[in-house]
Amino acid sequence: MADTLRRLTNTSSFSVLQDKLDSWHKDYHVISCDQNLNRCCELIELTAKIQGQLFAILNLTAAEGGHYAGVDTLKTRLLPWLGTCFSMARPSVTDDTSLQLIQDSVEKDRKIKELSFSHESDMQKMETQLCSTRLQLDSVRAELIDAKNELDETKSKSATTLLATEDEILQLKADLRSAHEQVEIYKRKLDALDDYERQIRLLRDEVSYLSTEKAMLQERLVRSRSPSPLLRPSRSSSPVRSESPTRAQLTNSSRHARLVSRFSDLYAVERLEAQSLLRRYIADLQMVQKIIFIAVVESFKIAKLAYRQFKLRVRKTLSTSHFGPESLEDAAVDYIVRNLDLYDVQASVNDVINAMNVDPHISFPPEVDFVLISTLIREACRVAFAMQTLESPLDLAFASDGELYNDSRYRRSYDSEFTAPLVMYHVWPALMEGNNVIVKGEALTRRSAPWTRSRSRSRSASPVRSRSLSPTRSLVFNGKRSLSPDRLTTSCL
Repeated sequence: MADTLRRLTNTSSFSVLQDKLDSWHKDYHVISCDQNLNRCCELIELTAKIQGQLFAILNLTAAEGGHYAGVDTLKTRLLPWLGTCFSMARPSVTDDTSLQLIQDSVEKDRKIKELSFSHESDMQKMETQLCSTRLQLDSVRAELIDAKNELDETKSKSATTLLATEDEILQLKADLRSAHEQVEIYKRKLDALDDYERQIRLLRDEVSYLSTEKAMLQERLVRSRSPSPLLRPSRSSSPVRSESPTRAQLTNSSRHARLVSRFSDLYAVERLEAQSLLRRYIADLQMVQKIIFIAVVESFKIAKLAYRQFKLRVRKTLSTSHFGPESLEDAAVDYIVRNLDLYDVQASVNDVINAMNVDPHISFPPEVDFVLISTLIREACRVAFAMQTLESPLDLAFASDGELYNDSRYRRSYDSEFTAPLVMYHVWPALMEGNNVIVKGEALTRRSAPWTRSRSRSRSASPVRSRSLSPTRSLVFNGKRSLSPDRLTTSCL
């Protein structure tokens, strides 16, 4: 008996029965009716097995007690329980209660069916969503494949484009360069248009100013012709007429600032453009910078000479008809300021190019011409001519190779030797107003003597000599070649 009881304890049959009851209670409303009945039958079978083992233990226990041991217990407890189990038990519920139980059972069955139907509908919805998600995934995959194909086509087209010939690339670069040049030309035209508009506004102001002055002069003329001695003022004693400023004096400060700014723009814009053009034909950067420096210096020389000649012609023209409060000199300067467009800048450009053709300090390839930098020369001539109309004319500082470096006039170029005391050559001239430096120039300083290279070069071997027959580089008067611009300047003075 002890072994049977130990085996029943070790198998934990009652704990297994309790676990199955708990699991059935949790899943009762979810599983179907057949599954509930199967669970119930399984529990009954398990209970019957346990009862069989308990009856075996009961039999063994009664046998161990002898014939008369345990009789009272069997009579008082087992036999009445067996009698109540095998007898027909009368139902303890009424008909109404039975009906209510049936209705509850039907209601539970209906709820179970509703839950199963909702579960099936939810499953169908989930399957539908799953199908739509799969379709979307397929469409995304198709789009990804199309994008990959387009990327492959783009790669192939790019590879085909990169296989362009070198001639085509060079042609495109040339077209781009010409387009940039056209853009620069258009920009200059726009600047010129702005200048014209400014001049128109100034001319309108001048017209109004002159009309007012004319009215005042007519009024004074009428007063001078009247017989009253009180209304006949003396010309020499009138303080108003002797102190009235001209237009050149009124605009002197604004023109001074504008011309200084334009001179700085020549260094920053036109100089770099001319340098880039010359570097296409001359590999030596020092020679390119020397050419530009000499071009600017010669432009100022020629422009000053042209200004003096133009001023002499204006004075000669105004001397016969001039009258007014200002002097003849002021009237001539005022006329030149009003009519700067009458300056023949192209003639000055030609004179500068001719002077550069005979300059022994520079060389140039024979297949090209100094007309290549005519834009820089033209702008420098215009600026120099306009600077002569100021009350204190602006001029370039005197410069010579090998001079002592002056920090107040020049700044060293980036490739200079900053401890060298002498100037190898000048990159850009300094702008002066009397003895005052307005704009600093630029110079290159070296420790080696600057005249070593120039002395070693034979003047007759210079390529410039072979280009003296160019029609644009020589001035011919009556079949004879004219003097150089420097000699012409000396002879005129």
